[in-house]
Formats: sequence, structure tokens, C-alpha cells
Amino acid sequence: MAVKNSVPETLCPISRAEAVVGDRWTVLVLRELFMRSHRFDEIQAQTGGTPQMVAARLKSLEADGLVMRRAYNERPLRYEYHLSEKGEAFYSVVLALRAWGETWCKSEGEELAVRYTHKTCRQSAGLGPLCAHCGELLRREELISEQSAAYALERQTRRDAFKGNRGADPVSAVEKPLS
Repeated sequence: MAVKNSVPETLCPISRAEAVVGDRWTVLVLRELFMRSHRFDEIQAQTGGTPQMVAARLKSLEADGLVMRRAYNERPLRYEYHLSEKGEAFYSVVLALRAWGETWCKSEGEELAVRYTHKTCRQSAGLGPLCAHCGELLRREELISEQSAAYALERQTRRDAFKGNRGADPVSAVEKPLS
């Protein structure tokens, strides 16, 4: 994926937004940044992407102003990736994708992958974009997240697989494509 240098030849805001974040891997990289995974290997482990693909997405997100790099090690030079203000503004889109996925893409009886508590009212926030209890707009900094045991295990399995064998497919044990 090459870094994009121009705005699409359209005034359509949906087309322009899609040009920035319109592929699965970019959205998964953003998901990890929202889940406070800041290091390259954490992002790669949880997305299941190749190093080249994750690097290309991060570079593109940085060029588009959604991500900022911060050095955390001098020798060898290593970076962490953090959301910019523009990147943080994508959170409402992530909440909308989560709500749609929780509503339409789950097996019957499957629990929520992540439960949010709204700090303001100390109640379950629901699926958003407004708090199910108090009706306030949900903001990332006002939410406490708790992963379900199954989702936490899935993420730990990916992390362990990635750290155990970087050449193996880190998500094969938990994400198998449908036939």
C-alpha cells in the first residue's frame, strides 16, 4: 500500500474518508491504537498483518495525520504509535462499527466482546453512540472497558502465538476464514 499524497477527485466526504481508512487492515490498526497498543509488534500480533502491511498502514495513517510516531528507544531506534487529534476523532466510527458488529455479526447467545462503563454515570454505556443510561455522547476518555473472558483469551492467544513463533500465522488458532 503506497502512501497517498492527494485528495480523491470528488467532493463526496464518504469517498474521501474511504480513501483514508477504507480497508480492513487500516481499521484493524486503528482498533489496536484505540485499545492502547502502541508498539509495532503489538499491533502486528493483534491484526495478524505482515510487517510490510502493518508498516504501510502506519505510514499512510501518519501521512494522513491520524497517527504520530514517538521514539521510545534510541539504539536501536524504535517507535511507538499514538493517535493524533484527527485519529481520536475516528473513535465514533469505531463505536459505530462495534455496535453494528455486536448487533448483526454474532452467534446467538454470544456475549459482548467488550463492555463499557460510562465514567460519568457509572452505568453500562451500551453500544453507543449515546450512553444507554444517561444519554450523553460517549467519548473514549469517559469509558472504562472490560473485555469478556473469551475475547481476552483470544487476544492473549494471538499475542502468545506471535511471540512464540513470529513466522507462524498469529491468528490461525482463533480466526479461521469461513469456507
